[in-house]
Amino acid sequence: MCQKGQVGHMNNAPIGVFDSGVGGLTVAGEIMRQLPGESIVYFGDTARVPYGSKSKETIITFSRQIIRFLRTKNVKAIVIACNTASAYALETVAAETDIPVIGVIEPGAIAADKATRNGRIGIIATEGTVSSGTYSNVLMNLNPSLQVFSKACPLFVPLVEEGLLYDPVTLEIADRYLYDLLSYDIDTLILGCTHYPLIRRTIQKVVGEEVVLVNPAYETAKELESVLRERDMMSDENRGSHRFFVSDSAIRFGKFAGNILPCDIESVECVDIEKS
Repeated sequence: MCQKGQVGHMNNAPIGVFDSGVGGLTVAGEIMRQLPGESIVYFGDTARVPYGSKSKETIITFSRQIIRFLRTKNVKAIVIACNTASAYALETVAAETDIPVIGVIEPGAIAADKATRNGRIGIIATEGTVSSGTYSNVLMNLNPSLQVFSKACPLFVPLVEEGLLYDPVTLEIADRYLYDLLSYDIDTLILGCTHYPLIRRTIQKVVGEEVVLVNPAYETAKELESVLRERDMMSDENRGSHRFFVSDSAIRFGKFAGNILPCDIESVECVDIEKS
């Protein structure tokens, strides 16, 4: 059960996790599974989803507002569980913050570089993440011999937010989006939006079992553990406690989250993030 706990010394302070909506729950879920002693304060910006079509300046403003709110909850580290915000805002907000701030792009890129056999990697993401070029830049810095092919898939986020995870319309849209990428003979595909692992089965069905799907949510939880251990910030609790906040539609969010996370959700609080 997700419970509200008492924060002891700094190591037992929670991890702040945020996303534009429900997609970041894939990251939160991986943290819960891999680091069960860590507590989480999650914020989903459901009033302003999606982020993928917004400007860099707007994403930085949103990220600053959310981080300011999470700091009021005495978090010891922050995970930007959103590829668009990681691409556009991570460098800026990390420089402004005196606690660790990690994103989801670099862990996913590292995993893809290790997974590929033919050096041809596909990336599906929001328009913002694709246009930023961040994934391609990170991959090329890791391994200049890679060939990287990107495709924006803007309809995936609203389909996930509507709960159409296994609907025929989602399969049809996936077929249309992924057709071009498959023509490049990719053997590895990065799910470059935290919403996308929620339709992983549909995506795998379209690309075939021979294409390795990289889930940055899983890799980000691993990176978080590495950062916490390196800084001697791991919790000594056996079981973390978790709190959830959104900027709109708390009831709907709670129902969706209850189907994704490996725990029960007692409550979701709605906050006006622009005034917090």
